[in-house]
Amino acid sequence: MGSQDKVATSLAGAVSEEIGASLAPVDAELARRYPGDPGTRQPVHTVYVPADAFGPDTLRTWGDQALAALDEHAPDAASFAAVLGLSDALAGPVYDRVRAKLRREPVEDLRIDFEDGYGPRPDAEEDAAAARAARLVADACKNGTAAPYTGIRMKCMEAAVRDRGIRTTDVFLTGLMEHGGLPEGLVLTLPKVTYAEQVTAFVRLLEAFEKAHGLPAGRIGFEIQVETSQSILAADGTATVARMIGAAQGRATGLHYGTFDYSACIGVSAAHQASDHPAADHAKAVMQVAAAGTGVRVSDGSTNVLPVGPTAKVHDAWRLHFGLTRRALARAYYQGWDMHPGHLPTRYAAVFAFYRESYEQAAARLAAYANRLGGDVMDEPATAKALSGHLLRGIDCGALDVGEVARLSGLTRADLDAFASPRRGDLTAAEH
Repeated sequence: MGSQDKVATSLAGAVSEEIGASLAPVDAELARRYPGDPGTRQPVHTVYVPADAFGPDTLRTWGDQALAALDEHAPDAASFAAVLGLSDALAGPVYDRVRAKLRREPVEDLRIDFEDGYGPRPDAEEDAAAARAARLVADACKNGTAAPYTGIRMKCMEAAVRDRGIRTTDVFLTGLMEHGGLPEGLVLTLPKVTYAEQVTAFVRLLEAFEKAHGLPAGRIGFEIQVETSQSILAADGTATVARMIGAAQGRATGLHYGTFDYSACIGVSAAHQASDHPAADHAKAVMQVAAAGTGVRVSDGSTNVLPVGPTAKVHDAWRLHFGLTRRALARAYYQGWDMHPGHLPTRYAAVFAFYRESYEQAAARLAAYANRLGGDVMDEPATAKALSGHLLRGIDCGALDVGEVARLSGLTRADLDAFASPRRGDLTAAEH
């Protein structure tokens, strides 16, 4: 067809304009509610430490205890791989990277717990603990020993503990401001949410704090902990968790599944309360769909089976934790909770194995897509986004190196970022 040839159409331009005008509110709503993933690092786990047990050396102590567990129960790559069923090809790289991670950055996300792990205390005692936590976090940020993400879990917004939760949040945040300001990796966790109105109330609290200190509106975000049946299904049959994301007004950063509170809430007996129970799968599937595209990330829960005692018992607990973590990763739950230093070796082993066993294929597919080369798989822009996101998560946690990914894909970190976080219009246009 020549450049001067015209194609026939039947509709006047006004039709397209009218449709565009009618959908403008939908376009705006789509952009507001579904901005996509923020493109920032997501920690592979969250470690909860009771506020009274938190100290300046907590992170290093956890790392040292995890290394000691390896020394005692799996002193080399072969023995560790035998416990977990790792292939010969993965055994050495995974074991070496796990040990390096435990020395360099044993905890990616720390939550100082003022809720279940802390319990009810006299007001003066909790005030002092919250102020002390703020001082220690500020000191760690200044000297470079803080976890990439750090914050507190306060008591919930239910009537019996509401005032205490509000006060602890205020004391902690005020303490941070007095000691240099809010750190970049600050994370707050709001537990036991049952109604969207409780989320709205917490937003009001944070708005008031920001105004009092002249902070930018929206500076403080928070996670919503899903621990009750009411947070999944409302009385009218709708998905409460979707309402909660809206009620957070852009401040929600994550949805965290609470394995044991949720299981108990719906009547699961103690022996069967686990993150792979069908009830857990249902709750997390609802969370996942509600959060998709919103920029809110989903986290799995934890296991209460601790790797302590004789070697055989430790190995059993490691296999359980490794299997649960791998299961969660395959279901796109890239974060979970760890409750004991002995869980760190298998957390990182599962994560590192997950990324290392597939990164060569992912890099090759992404390279083929970027260069529009042939292959046995025809990938679309959405798949390229998933492939680059997979590689970036592996790099961020230490499973992969930028250099080895670049050698296989020919892509820089900036290239991967661009594929992982395309603008919605670019992605749609590419699909057509």
